[in-house]
Amino acid sequence: MKQIHSNILEFRGSHYDFGFRQGEHLKESITLENRRRQWKAKRPRFEIDVAETREAFLRFAPGIWDELVGLQESLELPMAEVLRDFGGYRIDAMPSGCSIVTGNDFLVRNYDFHPQTYEGRYVLFQPDNQGYAMIGPTSRITGRMDGMNEKGLAMGYNFTHRKKPGDGFVCYMIGRIILETCATVEEAVSLLKEIPHRGSFSYVMLDESGKTKVVEASPRAVDIRDASVCTNHFEIQQHENRNYLKDSYERLTAIERQKDQTDDVFKTFRLLNDTEKGVFSKLYKSWAGTIHTSAYMPKDKQVLFALGGDVEPHVFDFGSWLQGGQLAIDKIHGEVETEIGFAHMEKSYV
Repeated sequence: MKQIHSNILEFRGSHYDFGFRQGEHLKESITLENRRRQWKAKRPRFEIDVAETREAFLRFAPGIWDELVGLQESLELPMAEVLRDFGGYRIDAMPSGCSIVTGNDFLVRNYDFHPQTYEGRYVLFQPDNQGYAMIGPTSRITGRMDGMNEKGLAMGYNFTHRKKPGDGFVCYMIGRIILETCATVEEAVSLLKEIPHRGSFSYVMLDESGKTKVVEASPRAVDIRDASVCTNHFEIQQHENRNYLKDSYERLTAIERQKDQTDDVFKTFRLLNDTEKGVFSKLYKSWAGTIHTSAYMPKDKQVLFALGGDVEPHVFDFGSWLQGGQLAIDKIHGEVETEIGFAHMEKSYV
């Protein structure tokens, strides 16, 4: 078992200042060193066009562009390098697992991925210039793996396929833009129909009214369906699915077989987080091991979060924080059954 942690960052202020502060935290960090090592080990299969990327952000989420500018100025790096590592536009996302269950007043998700991609950052950000306040774990610093915003919109995404990528945003930046700009499921669906997609992912949203949707988004099409469970395959765009889907269907079946455990948030959290119930994954070497379990309660503005399996979650009162409250902790601790290093704790080449 490996002892791990996520650092908690609270910030209230402008996007630019938030980006600058994050750059200060990243300087001399293992996370930044691992990003640089990654590109020494392999060449990127994409080109960064700074002007094109700026135009895309200014269209969909100008505040995030300001954050990237602050990050770039703090790190004193070329903007093309910042966009390569933290921009989330026209870059490649690696395959992953993940399972999501929604109810009338909750969204619970397992984040399944490779440890060496996990940067151990949990962020609460309340902008004072534009965009909604949000809470959730980060991906590539500026993106969000899952999260909830001040309007009670909760979001998570599941990987489907990387084949035939398009010119667009990757999953974790799309997740961030949803939380940044959308107040309801309807608004999120409209955004997902308009925004360009790099890869094929399912986006699952729940808002304060209890409405939930699964959006199957690929570079070629966007389809919407009603469902309360989602793993790693499309039901409508089945031609976009990978050939091997055994693990995805096994987790889906495990959830459906234990449907009586999905009528409230705490039982659903246990269904996904307990390692013997068939949903939690230990396939870390295959880029599909469960690293964290999140639960979002839009009506109560509360969040549950745990690193590793078979643990009691930490409870965040996001509603209180939005009113100016401060957190009592600065780290979340857990343990994961793997010997693979994590991106914010050990040097790696992934």
